[in-house]
Amino acid sequence: MIEGIDKTILRHLKDDGRITATALAEKVGLTVAPCHRRLRELEQSGVIRGYRADIDPAAVGLGFEAIVFVTLRQVDRTTVAAFEAKVTESTNIVEAQRLFGTPDYLLKVMAADLPAYQRFYDDELAALPAVERLTSTLVMKNLKTNVGPPV
Repeated sequence: MIEGIDKTILRHLKDDGRITATALAEKVGLTVAPCHRRLRELEQSGVIRGYRADIDPAAVGLGFEAIVFVTLRQVDRTTVAAFEAKVTESTNIVEAQRLFGTPDYLLKVMAADLPAYQRFYDDELAALPAVERLTSTLVMKNLKTNVGPPV
């Protein structure tokens, strides 16, 4: 479990992933060398999985979002692996979670607009392995996105 100064480092990185080691050290009350060492340890241990740009979907032509609930006909190992491989390959599916109970999966899908989503739904979602039921709901407004875990 992460505690103390490492948790403080993570909180600051969550707010600004591009913060310099010098500025981070100052914010957490360390000198640069120990702060950099802790940061490197957090990266090497896998606590910090990477650094990414927070891109506005509408600014890149992806202003339409849908949440899709997927129920599979069968959930044996082979079927689940085939389904998950296809989901992972799809660039329009930007988040995917396997769920306990029904439905089996929750997918977040992005597209340019409703006609583009319909084409994606017909051509790709409906063609995923062992799909029994797809239920879509459209995102009206995002209240919180990309906030990460509460550290």
